[in-house]
Amino acid sequence: MNENDRDTDTLVGEWMTLKDAAKALNVSPNRIKQFIADHKLLGVRRSGELCIPAAFISGGDVVKGLPGTLTVLSDSGFSTDEALQWMFTPDDTLPGAPIDALVENRGTEVRRRAQAMAL
Repeated sequence: MNENDRDTDTLVGEWMTLKDAAKALNVSPNRIKQFIADHKLLGVRRSGELCIPAAFISGGDVVKGLPGTLTVLSDSGFSTDEALQWMFTPDDTLPGAPIDALVENRGTEVRRRAQAMAL
């Protein structure tokens, strides 16, 4: 594991395997892979296994506003690691990390900031 992975792990905290994410969303692991391919979720390899941040799933569903935000970040040229770091890095002006704002249903401001970074 390189230093960037450790930094991302520190920011993200808890990870879910594809199997765990599939169970939480009541879909197949292949569907989770499709969500990742469609930028509805982000997945990275941890200890050889594809995982997603546990914070991306809440109440049996993908956090509201997450897919749109991930698409904006992807379209802006963010790598998976850069998008994860941005999503989980606290911002005093937000306040909290963008993922926290999405969980709290403050997605409009998060997407506005993501779009502004693309300019």
